[in-house]
Amino acid sequence: MDAIVMEWGALLIRWVHIITGIAWIGSSLYFMHLDATLRSIPDIPQGKGGETWEVHGGGFYQVRKYLVAPAKLPDELIWHKWEAYSTWISGFFLLVWVYYLGADLYLVDPAIRAMSGPVAAAVGVGSLALGWVVYDALVRSPLAKTPVALAAVGFAFVVAMAWFFQQVFSGRGALIHTGALMGTIMSGNVFINIIPNQKKVIADLIAGKTPNPDFGKQAKTRSTHNNYLTLPVLFMMISGHFPLVFTSPYAWVMVGFVLVAGALVRYFYNERHAGRGNVWWAWGVAAVAMLAVVLLSMATNPLGRERLGLTRIKPPKTVVTQMVPKAVDDIVTNRCSMCHAGEPVWPGIAAPPKGVRLDTQVGIAREARAIRIQAVITNAMPPNNITGMTRDERRVLAAWVAR
Repeated sequence: MDAIVMEWGALLIRWVHIITGIAWIGSSLYFMHLDATLRSIPDIPQGKGGETWEVHGGGFYQVRKYLVAPAKLPDELIWHKWEAYSTWISGFFLLVWVYYLGADLYLVDPAIRAMSGPVAAAVGVGSLALGWVVYDALVRSPLAKTPVALAAVGFAFVVAMAWFFQQVFSGRGALIHTGALMGTIMSGNVFINIIPNQKKVIADLIAGKTPNPDFGKQAKTRSTHNNYLTLPVLFMMISGHFPLVFTSPYAWVMVGFVLVAGALVRYFYNERHAGRGNVWWAWGVAAVAMLAVVLLSMATNPLGRERLGLTRIKPPKTVVTQMVPKAVDDIVTNRCSMCHAGEPVWPGIAAPPKGVRLDTQVGIAREARAIRIQAVITNAMPPNNITGMTRDERRVLAAWVAR
């Protein structure tokens, strides 16, 4: 496909995905906050709902919630569903556009698992579908009667899937599919359970029947799961831009710590908004969990190990006096400049990624720090080592950037 089309397609789909994601996450956090601030009033029986007052934009809002339904339905109802649907649809198209159509650059790493692009895409899509089936079965099982046990099993399942993805995909591909799995669970909750249950309640009311309160309880359970998954999903979505995360062989372990940290931050705010006090310890544990992520990333790359005092990077024996030694110029030209050039020759790339040009000595010298991070410390570049940069070549680059 034409490189310009690929570039603009990725930008526009990503733009839509971010916009719809903001809308979905915003409404999700708002309704969790709303539920937590509801207070009992005489008009609604105890345990059947509540009311809260809000001020915004120069006006006052009186919001009521009925756990089952009001005695009489209004003529119009606002359905909060398309934010979720649009986020998943745009996210899936983005996954296809960037990772499946560009599998050789972003998804398939022959050093991990050699497979064709179509096979990798089939594994990815199949894993997302299977992941939803497993999660849905867990929530419908007797395990759901014990929320803590269900959360523990769900946590273990997501971490196990992160490990599986890391055994078949590149680092970037593994984390993006972990995030996509959680996003699929979240949107599936809305599409397959929450909205259908609400429609069943409305149908019962129209028919003059008493709605089953279990429908609302099921929807609330899944909505709560979505709330606790929100922050970890966002971390997975941006992790592909940070090689210190996705190049670590323990990225799947990092996923577990991020799940804990994100859930604890949401727990703090859920408790605070409900008027049950400030559980400050949640921030402390979340900070420790994220510190563990940082330490794991440091322990699995040369610079990090040096910072931790585990190893010492030896400086080069000779001092490089010229701008870029010929050996370095040759390596970068042969392994990197086909993409990082004024006119890239790699199929599907219309402009040098991130504007980085490595087709001149001046450009190579200017990007020495980026070369150090991407090709020496993390081995993130070339992506999936698609051009076959050798260990000896990386040592040459290491000696040069350490001058």
